[in-house]
Amino acid sequence: MKRLIVGVLALGAIAAAACFSERGSGPGTGAAECQVPVTVIDSLHYIVAIRDFGFHPDTLHVPTGATVTWINCETPPQEPHTTTSDTTGIWSSTDLNPGDRFSHTFATPGSYPYHCIPHEAFMRGAIIVP
Repeated sequence: MKRLIVGVLALGAIAAAACFSERGSGPGTGAAECQVPVTVIDSLHYIVAIRDFGFHPDTLHVPTGATVTWINCETPPQEPHTTTSDTTGIWSSTDLNPGDRFSHTFATPGSYPYHCIPHEAFMRGAIIVP
């Protein structure tokens, strides 16, 4: 039974990675990732879903060198969101419409708070790199 569970989990991780790696940017391309109930694709690839006017998870711990991809999982015709570092110049996405995504690689340890520009008052998150 233990082997069966491990095998099913491994296949699920491979399927999630395949969905992640085959998706491009642009409208409607993030739907599969929004359905995958995982934040970790593999040890260096992570997903933050944008839905219900929030970042899910809102705080994410990742290793140095990891890439985080934010995917707008809102249902159209919802207004766009962004992911923008609180520190100017680290990263800032363009407007992400439902289905769009944006990725950033975290090469240096630190705490990286971020926000959505149009909804800055309440849409906030943080990436922590030990």
